[in-house]
Amino acid sequence: MDTRVTIAGVELKNPVMTASGTFGSGQEYGEFVDLNRLGAVVTKGVANVPWAGNPTPRIAETYGGMMNAIGLQNPGIDVFCKRDVPYLKQFDTKIIVNVCGHAPEEYLEVVERLSDEPIDMMEINISCPNVNAGFLAFGQDAGNVEKLTAQIKKVARQPVIMKLTPNVTDITEIAKAAEAGGADALSLINTLTGMKIDVERQSFAVANKTGGVSGPAIRPVAVRMVYQVANAVKVPVIGMGGIGTAADALEFILAGATAVAVGTANFYNPRATIEVAEGIEDYMRRHKVEKLTELVGIVKERGQ
Repeated sequence: MDTRVTIAGVELKNPVMTASGTFGSGQEYGEFVDLNRLGAVVTKGVANVPWAGNPTPRIAETYGGMMNAIGLQNPGIDVFCKRDVPYLKQFDTKIIVNVCGHAPEEYLEVVERLSDEPIDMMEINISCPNVNAGFLAFGQDAGNVEKLTAQIKKVARQPVIMKLTPNVTDITEIAKAAEAGGADALSLINTLTGMKIDVERQSFAVANKTGGVSGPAIRPVAVRMVYQVANAVKVPVIGMGGIGTAADALEFILAGATAVAVGTANFYNPRATIEVAEGIEDYMRRHKVEKLTELVGIVKERGQ
């Protein structure tokens, strides 16, 4: 039974990775999860300088999920390279670094800084607020996406995954733009923008007013978007959005995802990634599937 998948020439032992922002850089989960058993660890977003993030409160529970407005708090690329990369290199897993920025030059500075680091891929968070466009997210304009992707590809030494925001009218338009800019792979979906109001206090549940909604409640939206994108581009797709079990992950794989990322589930079940990986193996045994790649994108119409 072969669970290996390949993304942009990088072979993962299985298709299960962590979703950025939900796993730190692995240290917090080290005593609960054997990182050697994961296909890849995707780090929390890293910027060119430390970001303090948004004011508190920054997290609220929602029905079937959670909402966060952390604001991509991170220690900056220098601390990350000194502290987090050496930690992750101890393990037999691929390292994917999530990169964030407020302007193209900020992204490019991080990408260039990572060029000599022993990492496997980069995931570019284009849901970041673009200061040059009045804080509209980079990923909401196809022209911006293609241009930024092309700029990053010019300086990147490692394969580039563009992480797509679902907060757009047509996600396939954005996906095609990233592909045209030279993206090696796409990951989706990032969080859906939402709002929660505390009716007793008559105030917003998070200080930022809005936040990113994640968890099981958004999974049907994520599966639909992954299916659309997988059928619109030729590059590999990494699916995420409310994955907590192997069955959840398999929905994405059958819809066309080459790999999957587990996010919110890590907060309530630190072993979620391992359970998903083991569950996929069990599914392959039950369905007599020799290679996981045989399952990618094979969803059928009912009656066939």
